[in-house]
Amino acid sequence: MHALSHGTTSTPTTIAVPPALSLPVIETAFPRQLHPYWPKLQETTRAWLLEKRLMPADKVEAYADGLCYTDLMAGYYIGAPDEVLQAIADYSAWFFVWDDRHDRDIVHGRPAAWRRLKNLLHRALDSPNDHLRHEDPVVAGLADGVRRLYAFLPGSWNARFARHFHEVIEAYDREFDNRTEGVIPTVEEYLELRRLTFAHWIWTDLLEPSAGSELPDGVRKNPAYRKAALLSQEFAAWYNDLCSLPKEIAGSEVHNLGISLVTHEGLTLEEAIAEVRHRVEECIREFQNAESEALRFADSLDDGTVVGKETSAAVRTCVGNMRNWFSSVYWFHHESGRYRVDSWDDRSTPPYVNNEAAGEK
Repeated sequence: MHALSHGTTSTPTTIAVPPALSLPVIETAFPRQLHPYWPKLQETTRAWLLEKRLMPADKVEAYADGLCYTDLMAGYYIGAPDEVLQAIADYSAWFFVWDDRHDRDIVHGRPAAWRRLKNLLHRALDSPNDHLRHEDPVVAGLADGVRRLYAFLPGSWNARFARHFHEVIEAYDREFDNRTEGVIPTVEEYLELRRLTFAHWIWTDLLEPSAGSELPDGVRKNPAYRKAALLSQEFAAWYNDLCSLPKEIAGSEVHNLGISLVTHEGLTLEEAIAEVRHRVEECIREFQNAESEALRFADSLDDGTVVGKETSAAVRTCVGNMRNWFSSVYWFHHESGRYRVDSWDDRSTPPYVNNEAAGEK
């Protein structure tokens, strides 16, 4: 079907969404928003990728805007101060580059290089100022990204963000081993790993600097808030699996909900696609209920005190942006060149990655 997109241009454009991937409820019940800073965001992130040598100039020129990395963040963290959104967008762009590096290390059989990078990323996360000029652009890029993110909220938030991202790095290491050894995780193993490799709690943590407030533990861990946060991220991860399945089959991937369903549950590929879609749709319905509960929880925090009023407003902002994640993720998958496998010369090699940088041809 065709749907109206209000994303990357000043005038709406018509995006063709394949029927198998179309979600009318997103298009009707989750109106898309875009942060007004977006045009500057795109320009500045493009320059940052060049400055930090995270993508070669020709790749930035040809692909950076079309990958829509800034669009994804500008559609999510609505209301964030410009400098916060810029730091998040740069970090997000870095994350995609790191994901591609991880993939290339697997494809080209570089376990020692991956282990070295993994260890350096752990160190850069804990002491970013010591790694800003590291010779490896991926290490220096993370250091710069997290150094800026750490400036917005207290040290307690920084420590939580670091703890969550250390877990993500280790999950990527487990994924490296699985892909290298051809191990396809069971459905439950996959779902647990996916929450880490998709960085569910990182993107949720970043709701707080966007809202200008670190939420108390009791608020973040409240079941209503936590359920809404988890469902917004689960939707994103599973919809990504639905959209990226052709790309990942072409690349001999082993990490996709559909692949686990085929391998361990005995489903045909068509049945697996239908099951992933069903889970995606159920996730949307569950979020709409959880969202109502989370907003009622936010209201209950306003106890007449200044702190109560501010915390209530921050929670409402965070929950509102959880909702924005649905439309931002949805349109990203249909606008970004990252998923247009059929247009690539080699379906297993994305045109925006740089093999030659590591000496390969």
